[in-house]
Amino acid sequence: MIEAIPWDWMKDACACALATGMRAAEILTVRFNQVDLSRRLAWVSAADAKSGRARAVPLNDEAVAIVERRKRTHPSLVFTRNGRPQPQIDPKMFGRACARAGIEDLRFHDLRHTWASWHVQAGTPLFVLKELGGWETLEMVKKYAHLNPEHLAAYAGAVTFWAQPAPEAKTPPARVALNA
Repeated sequence: MIEAIPWDWMKDACACALATGMRAAEILTVRFNQVDLSRRLAWVSAADAKSGRARAVPLNDEAVAIVERRKRTHPSLVFTRNGRPQPQIDPKMFGRACARAGIEDLRFHDLRHTWASWHVQAGTPLFVLKELGGWETLEMVKKYAHLNPEHLAAYAGAVTFWAQPAPEAKTPPARVALNA
């Protein structure tokens, strides 16, 4: 899908969403002074966070490469279109790119869900995912739990019945004959 997008800024915004799980508003408002590439972190301000709480976003190799690539596009904002800030991801532009890739019914926000699903499938614990994605409660990330039931396998054998070895039968003591 990303390869079907003709606009570099949108390719990078979509790739950033898939690499970090950031929301569109967080991506479009992040400034270079909110990114520390040496520590591989970006900070979402409280004003730009859905929860109203500032948070740190860890950056993987792909996200770091995107920020590095975007450095020459604007003096302060990481994501701009032709040097101009974007108030939102244009749904028509996004929809046309999806259509070129043969994808139906995909919204930009679905990239965040894809990121979360990939994390769970890779074994990221739900509590860690909650912190990575900036969700307020664990309940909000439980919808991804079904994607990795393997984490339950370690506990499945804690209670068994038929799989237990049969107890060894006790042999009655031998009779001793007494010669009287």
